[in-house]
Amino acid sequence: MGAPAHPRTHARMHLLLPAAACACALALSGCTGDAGDRDHVVVTTNILGDVTENVLGGQAEVTVLMPPDADPHSFEISAQEAALLESASLVVHNGLGLEEGVEHHVSAAEEAGVPTLEVGTHVDPIDYTSDEDRGEPDPHFWTDAQRMLLAVDLIAEAGAEELDGADTDALQADAEDYRGEIEELDTWMAERFEALPEERRSLVTNHHVFGYLAERHGFEVIGAVVPSGTTLASPSSADLADLAEAVDRAGVEAVFADSSQPDRLAQAMAEEAGTEVEVVPLFSESLTADGGGADTYLEMMRSNTDAIADALTE
Repeated sequence: MGAPAHPRTHARMHLLLPAAACACALALSGCTGDAGDRDHVVVTTNILGDVTENVLGGQAEVTVLMPPDADPHSFEISAQEAALLESASLVVHNGLGLEEGVEHHVSAAEEAGVPTLEVGTHVDPIDYTSDEDRGEPDPHFWTDAQRMLLAVDLIAEAGAEELDGADTDALQADAEDYRGEIEELDTWMAERFEALPEERRSLVTNHHVFGYLAERHGFEVIGAVVPSGTTLASPSSADLADLAEAVDRAGVEAVFADSSQPDRLAQAMAEEAGTEVEVVPLFSESLTADGGGADTYLEMMRSNTDAIADALTE
């Protein structure tokens, strides 16, 4: 079965890149104009940025801090971008420790009285099961499309409450339209994965990022090359040896590595395992630039689903 149709174009997000410096200066200077009269929503990650644009883009300017193809655990923002956070009508952030380099700026904006929405805490988060992070909440909820439906509702509710100029009927209509697309995605993913036999539903990844997908679709996470929920950690030789033994025992034939990260560690683990293991790139934590294969949330999820299903199919 092919991927569902997705007529909605990719989100028209305002990314804080050098080419947009003039526009940012205008916004921060308090100059007026058509754009200046609109509410302004600032989003930390580009995955939530795409979702927020689809829900609130008709009612407000949406600025996304995290560039395409970036690592949410390590990206940082400039002083100008931090000031933009503190002048926003609403700040939407993932939370649960994901945006490690930006968290203190979000806290500063909240202390300054800016309304903030930490999406991750409100979507029934699960805990990591890895030894490194056991008991800590897993922030990667977007790999479960059903939880992203909750995120859409949360963002719509926050927008209706915090955006002074919002047309709530139009806002809710946009949210419902986008909800329908995610529901269609979730159904298609379930059907795609149901074709995999039980014994082939084992995942090894670069780091622990697919716990929600595993819970939703009946996969077992054998382990991760980096035994942590953050890319900032590093595996020891003992970690690699333990994982290699688990991979060999489970007969796993594919390791899934984030496309924005070098796959050197995954390759080293594959060699350590003493068996043929394919390293398959996924778009796990960041959208890409236009044409990069995952420039929207929906496209990212379709691409990953196909890559996982294809790699695990006999």
